[in-house]
Amino acid sequence: MKLFFDDRQTAHAPSRELHNGDWVPYAENIERPRSIVEAFTDWQPVRDFGMAPLLAVHDAYYIAFLERAHRDWIAAGRNGDAIGYTFPIRRRRPLGFGRIDADLGAYSYDAGTPIAAGTWESAYWSAQCALSALDELTGSDARHAFALCRPPGHHAGRDYMGGYCYLNNAAIAAREAHSRGLGPVAILDIDYHHGNGTQDIFYEDRDVFFASIHADPRTDYPFYWGHADERGEGAGEGTTLNLPLPRGTDGQSYAPALDTALAAISDWGAKFLILSFGADTHSSDPISSFALERADYVELAGRIASLGVPTLIVMEGGYAVGDLGKNVAAFLSGFQA
Repeated sequence: MKLFFDDRQTAHAPSRELHNGDWVPYAENIERPRSIVEAFTDWQPVRDFGMAPLLAVHDAYYIAFLERAHRDWIAAGRNGDAIGYTFPIRRRRPLGFGRIDADLGAYSYDAGTPIAAGTWESAYWSAQCALSALDELTGSDARHAFALCRPPGHHAGRDYMGGYCYLNNAAIAAREAHSRGLGPVAILDIDYHHGNGTQDIFYEDRDVFFASIHADPRTDYPFYWGHADERGEGAGEGTTLNLPLPRGTDGQSYAPALDTALAAISDWGAKFLILSFGADTHSSDPISSFALERADYVELAGRIASLGVPTLIVMEGGYAVGDLGKNVAAFLSGFQA
């Protein structure tokens, strides 16, 4: 399996986030990718596929905002990272603003996703990382590839950021895979948190099946999305499957939900899989509450590989830095067993 990462993905380095009413050190920090990079010896270069695949998923005004946001923040006389403080929860509509605070609220849904000086550079190359791994699967006999995407992406929607996510790497890769004729394309999200941005992007889309196994949103972020009754709308009705699980779920309890998701993906006829993998399901994760162990990752990966379709593994969350590299290595080993 070939692995992809670019050092420019570490340029994103916010200092803090607002969490549970207090300022805390930013959890999605550069030690995360470093711990994974150090667990392997052979990384492939990331190539630049330009803006077109990003614009196939994200609104052009939103992308322009991400590119300029930190510059506008500094130009307004601010210091540090750009963070919004007011959000349009009703009648959200496109408007032209003359103040960065308004833009930040219009294009985000939480105060835990700061924009730092290097955020756009890292987000851009994170998306290119996913596209490079996809290209490997398109142009070779390889069956699996891993994109160490950082920042992660599955909370980012068409025109909003949130949950440490700015560009939706999995959605960008899925749309590109479909455009290359690799479909039907399915996305399986096994991060601890629901991939609300990915769901939102494809909620009315009949071309991409989205399945997610995650902590019950009645108790965990992102709260408002990922409930079991969300199944898609319009042309996409029936192409969304949410399998929320309670806190404390261990590997034995997790496996039946995975089997349900895999059966649904198989029945749908998927021929290409995007796997949003979060290692924040591990028992040691400091911001999550599942109880999977390293050995569980090997077994779960083997179950996913048994689908027998080309699979692009896209990194999402995972915040136990000391365990992260070994946990990711264990998971990837399950595809090669």
